[in-house]
Amino acid sequence: MKPVAGELKKRKGLRPTTGRVREALFDILRDRIENAHFLDLYAGTGAVGFNALREGAADVVFVEESRANTRRMAVLAERLRVGEKTTIVTKKVLSFIDRARINQMTFDIIFLDPPYHTDEIIHALAAIDRAAVLSRNGIVAAEHFAKRQLPGKFNTLQKVKDYHYGDTVLSLYRRVE
Repeated sequence: MKPVAGELKKRKGLRPTTGRVREALFDILRDRIENAHFLDLYAGTGAVGFNALREGAADVVFVEESRANTRRMAVLAERLRVGEKTTIVTKKVLSFIDRARINQMTFDIIFLDPPYHTDEIIHALAAIDRAAVLSRNGIVAAEHFAKRQLPGKFNTLQKVKDYHYGDTVLSLYRRVE
């Protein structure tokens, strides 16, 4: 599969994960990505999820509330010939997480990059924790603004480490029993 960076253009109102942060994310996930079931929440352009496929993820579920963005991702998935490995859902993230719980879906890697200046990240992490959609040895990577401190623990999610990249932080959580 060819790189997707040139395929993805910044859309109005989107703040795509920068190439530097995306590269760092996949360096961090290098030993976990092969054959992983990957969930890309607040997918936006889909850049992170398409990168996950390029790095060897078994499949990716993209969740994005903008119908226009999900249509663009569907076109790109077909162009990249990865349609059979993608599920693109037009839905609000918290509703999707609840549906995933009901359907007993689990993911090995969950990436979320909600709007920076909202409390959406806290609500989403709490929902991921309650819904138990993270596999036993899975990891959650939450991208957020550096001035926001995330809790060290949600009931069953424990923060492993924060990685700082300018005004962006990747906070990694794992499931604890």
